[in-house]
Amino acid sequence: MDVTLHLAQQPEADELLGRSPLAALVGMLLDQQVPMEWAFAGPYTIAQRMGRDDLDAQEIATYDPEAFAALLSTKPAVHRYPGSMAKRVQQLCQYLVEHYDADPTAIWKDATTGDELLARLKELPGFGPQKAQIFLALLGKQLGVHPKGWRDAAGPYGAPKSFRSVADITDPASLAKVRAHKQELKAAAKAAKTTGK
Repeated sequence: MDVTLHLAQQPEADELLGRSPLAALVGMLLDQQVPMEWAFAGPYTIAQRMGRDDLDAQEIATYDPEAFAALLSTKPAVHRYPGSMAKRVQQLCQYLVEHYDADPTAIWKDATTGDELLARLKELPGFGPQKAQIFLALLGKQLGVHPKGWRDAAGPYGAPKSFRSVADITDPASLAKVRAHKQELKAAAKAAKTTGK
């Protein structure tokens, strides 16, 4: 895995996301209740604060929980909820150590079908069905991971040129399209709530 992603909109943070499978997973985990760029810059901030140029699942899994929470809470914080997200990041890394020998690529490198890969992603701590589908779409669209039927398994996020999620962001123009799509969804949800439908 060595590609250029454009999710943090910061060159150093995006470079890390493109070469580090764990950084991409952690960024996806952090991508909730904060702007996307903030979430995906998180892995780079964590690595910097640990004095590393990459993230290591074994090291994070065994890091003192209080010290790790403090590391994410230092201003500027890595997330709006740094304490709870520190716990989730450690749970994710502990799971990777226990089930995949600390190697995130083991989740997808021998998956033969999209459904199998989706099931593995859904088992990760902090990854619900939607997050798992979006990450599967990111793997397929930008990271060259193509088990049989991956687009179908990723649901609407797997559709080509759909501009629905982080999986479709490759530059500022595509970022604007994804943002517009999300705003349309929010407006539709608000309208439905107002009319009671």
